[in-house]
Amino acid sequence: MKFAVIQTGGKQYLVKEGQSLKIEKIVGAKGDKMAFDKVLLIANDDGTEAKVGKPFVDGAKVEAEIMEQGRGDKVLIIKYKRKVRYHRRKGHRQDFTKVKIVKL
Repeated sequence: MKFAVIQTGGKQYLVKEGQSLKIEKIVGAKGDKMAFDKVLLIANDDGTEAKVGKPFVDGAKVEAEIMEQGRGDKVLIIKYKRKVRYHRRKGHRQDFTKVKIVKL
C-alpha cells in the first residue's frame, strides 16, 4: 500500500488511501471531489520505492472527497492577574473540513 505526505493549511499530513482526516477549512460542500497538488513525498510501505519532492513531487496529486464541514470543540482562553482584580475568559472554535482520501 502506498502513502503520501501532503501539505494543506500550513500543516503536513501523512495519508493513505481510504483514510479520513480533519484538516483546516476548505471551501466546498459535502460530496465534492478535490485534489491536493502539494505532495511532498510518495512511497510504498516497505520503502522500496519513494519519490521525494524539491519541495513538491512533479505531476503528483492526491484525490479526496469532502465528508463533512464542521467546527471543533470549544477551547477556553483564560487570563488572570492576581491582586488587581483582572480576569478575562474567551472561547474559540476552529472550523474544519473532514476529507476521505480516495486515490493517490
